[in-house]
Amino acid sequence: MHELPQQLANGLILGALYGLIAIGYTMVYGIVQLINFAHGEIFMIGGFGALTAFLVLPSGTALWVALPLMIVGGVVCSVAVAVAAERFAYRPLRNAPRLAPLITAIGLSIALQQAIWKWYPDANKDHPFPRFAGEPFHLGSVTIQRGTIFLLIAAPVCMLALGLFVAKTRMGRGMQATSQDPDTAKLMGINTDRIIVMAFAIGAAFAAVAAVAYGLKDGQISYRMGFLMGLKAFTAAVLGGIGNIYGAMLGGITLGIAEALATGYIDNIPGMGEFGSAWKDVWAFVLLILVLLIRPQGLLGERVADRA
Repeated sequence: MHELPQQLANGLILGALYGLIAIGYTMVYGIVQLINFAHGEIFMIGGFGALTAFLVLPSGTALWVALPLMIVGGVVCSVAVAVAAERFAYRPLRNAPRLAPLITAIGLSIALQQAIWKWYPDANKDHPFPRFAGEPFHLGSVTIQRGTIFLLIAAPVCMLALGLFVAKTRMGRGMQATSQDPDTAKLMGINTDRIIVMAFAIGAAFAAVAAVAYGLKDGQISYRMGFLMGLKAFTAAVLGGIGNIYGAMLGGITLGIAEALATGYIDNIPGMGEFGSAWKDVWAFVLLILVLLIRPQGLLGERVADRA
């Protein structure tokens, strides 16, 4: 039991990362009913954009000085790719059968991953990512690495800011209207194309912030990191109720805590060691199946428009 606070903290940190990425899935699905499986690669591209921004700065630049520029670099790259994907890959298929954009999203995911592998220098190796120097923080029996502080601040700030944006602004009300009935929204003078592009851009920006947090936390990034993180984030979005902003974060935290507890405790059960850390990705989907069997609409189960 003395390890429980640390495992819960590890799960909260991991879950905040999943939730931040999951918001991008939930934004796009809530408005255009599209599962953007390329979102994991948009997350990955944000990490490489942030790393590139750091590498072009003068040697010796303090990380706290470089961090805002890294975030801007990651956001610019992720948003550019997401907006281009919406315009050239998804928009032409908006009225096509649902299977067509789904297959396109999977193909785009593979294409983006291979593009980084081929054209980014030394992308076949893990790239070191800058980290904050210094000892970790200690809160009683809980140890928190310095690199995770950014994530613990960014995740709730981004979620709350987006919730206020959707509920209080003109563009946010346009998102609600487009989500409920895009044809009627057009008749009311809402530019639904602009609304959809905005949803892709916001989701990509959050993915880029998550990529910076991932790099600060783990100290490295890879062209392969987007696939599994994207899959976990999609699981978190479904778990919380896909289309729900707050549900995405709740699903991410639930998933992160479940994964941390499985990794931390199952390894220590006699005869169950092989089902612990080696199976940590499997337990995440076991949890998803259990929740969907009991509550198919997810934990909160509301769409963006209804929630706002």
